[in-house]
Formats: sequence, C-alpha cells, structure tokens
Amino acid sequence: MTARFSDRREAVGAALVDTGATALLVTDPRNIAYLTGFRGSGGAVLVETDGQAVLCTDSRYELQVVEQAPDVGHVISREYVSGVLGRRRGPADAPLAVEADELTLTGASALRRTLADTGAPDTRVIETSGVVEQVRRRKDDSEVALIERACGVVDDAWTHLLTSGAIAAGRSERDVAADLEHAMRRAGSDGVAFETIVASGPNGAHPHHVPGDRLLADGELVVIDFGAMVGGYSSDCTRTVALGQAPDRLIDAYTVVLKAQLAGVAAVRPGIACSDLDAVSRGIIDSAGYGGYFGHSLGHGVGLDVHEAPAVSSRSTSTLSDGDVITIEPGIYLPDLGGIRIEDTVAVSGGGGRSLTTTSKAFSVL
Repeated sequence: MTARFSDRREAVGAALVDTGATALLVTDPRNIAYLTGFRGSGGAVLVETDGQAVLCTDSRYELQVVEQAPDVGHVISREYVSGVLGRRRGPADAPLAVEADELTLTGASALRRTLADTGAPDTRVIETSGVVEQVRRRKDDSEVALIERACGVVDDAWTHLLTSGAIAAGRSERDVAADLEHAMRRAGSDGVAFETIVASGPNGAHPHHVPGDRLLADGELVVIDFGAMVGGYSSDCTRTVALGQAPDRLIDAYTVVLKAQLAGVAAVRPGIACSDLDAVSRGIIDSAGYGGYFGHSLGHGVGLDVHEAPAVSSRSTSTLSDGDVITIEPGIYLPDLGGIRIEDTVAVSGGGGRSLTTTSKAFSVL
C-alpha cells in the first residue's frame, strides 16, 4: 500500500525538475490524499525532487495521519505551511513550487510571511499548474476498481429509480434528485460527485440545469446527470428518459445522440487523439443536422475530481493512453423543447475502452 504512494511522490518529484523548483508545496486536499493517503480536511504536504515528503496537519488528525500516511514525516501544527517548510531538507531559499490553481491571495501572503519568518524572504516562488494532476491522470488498478465501484453505485441507484416509479409526471425535479441521491447513499456512495441534474421538458436544453420545483409532465424528456463518490473517487453518468409520447423531433434527436455515444465508446483506445475521438461523435451529430445544438465537449477525465485530465474536445492536445478514465457524453439541446444527453464513464485499457456504467441506454418511455 505505502509503495503506491511512494511511487506517486517520486513521479511528482521527477516532474518538478522541469519547473526549476526543488520542492512542491501541495495544498489541494485531493492531491494530498493522492500522494500520502491522508484524507483529513486540513493540511499541507511538501514533496522534494527525490520524492521525500513531509505532511503537516493539526491535532484533530493526530491519530488519523499515522494510520493513513505512515510512510511520510508528520508535523502536528495548525500552521500547515510553516510546519512543512520548517522540515525542508534543502536550502530554505531554494526555489519553491506552489499549486497556483489552489493557492489563494490570502494563502500567498501567508506563504511570503512564512518565508520571511524563516529567513528566506527572497525565495523564488514558482507558480505551477497540473504537476500532480498529470501524474494522477494514469489510474492504477486500485483506482480503476474504486471508480468501477462508484459506477456500480450509480447503476444500482438508477435501476432503483426506474423500478420504484420515482420518475413520474407530477413529481418535481427536486424530488427526483433527492430520491436518486438517497438511492446512491443506500447503494454505497460516500456522497455525490457533483450536484445532481434533473432537467425536465424545456429545462433539458440547459446542460447544467439546477433541479427546481418544476413538475415533470407527460410528453417530455427528462435528462438526469448524476455521480457517486466511493473511496474518494468519482463516477459520472447521464440517462435521458421519456414520460409518455414525446415529440417526434426529440425522439429523432435521441436516436442520433445514442448513435453518436455508442460510436464514441467504440472508438476509445490507447493512441487516439482526444480531438479525433470528439470528432467521431460530433461528426454523427453534425451529419444529422444537429451540429448547432451540441456545444460542449464530448467528455473529460474522471478520478478524484469528476472533471480532470484529459479533456476530450475538439481543442484538446491530449492522446488517450492506458490508465485514462474518461466520459463519453454527447448531447443535443433544442431551445424551448428539451434536450438529450447520454453518458458513460469509460476506462481505457486492453487496447480499447470498457464502459464502467452499464445500465441500458435504449430509448425508454416511463
């Protein structure tokens, strides 16, 4: 177990060399967990170029940090940054990398004060982005297993929602979302991976609609986008269903989206450019005349964050490789009428892609 975390820290340390820094101050809680196993809500880690690390957290987690991160040095203090910098092995004024996307202005001011207090006010602070996240991108078997468990949770919850009659005319979007989140909890979720989307009727034309008091009605489609967390890892799934007889245009659009989604999943393989993968599904939607109604990217990476590298879009410069876990989620959104999105979480392995979400995507009328 500890070897896995050590390997990750060594990979991050190696990546630091290109930045010119001799150590990275890690303050993103997800990255701290990834590098050490520690899952407390407060702390900081310092990783040096040889992979050696020290972790600082406060007394609330004095026992937890020993259990979860036994192979790194520990400092117990409420001053997380000064706690780890005080244990830095190299020169105090050597270049220091920080997670620029995570460090706030307040945090940056505190860091400068800490450096001044330790006698190194002129330390070069190097703003980095994605150093740990790029290492995180390749999932090992244990990570894929956790994501697959999170996908199993959403499959079970979705099946329950369909069989229980929870998606029905007269119920509110908010009620359906609550029922689904409760079902995910009962199926083993530690929590939601993101705010559940339930978008009925014309609201389905808004990809990130927030569930409200609108009542579901016959003759509409309902777009439901949901995800679970298991062991810190996310799943992401979208299904679209009909209540009664939907307009012919929406049924036609559903057929196109399903064709595009199945083609996208089938095209997943190591070595394919993410922009080319996006083009597989987008081309089907374009050819059917709906290109102007599919504005977002085809997908994204999934892991500790529900949105992480690689981006699967027309602008992406990434290429898929073994260990990537991504979504394939084409959609068509018709203003004032409704929308369709179909999404699976897909693992890249064995020369192709394996869908980790497995519930039916066939057009369903409830």
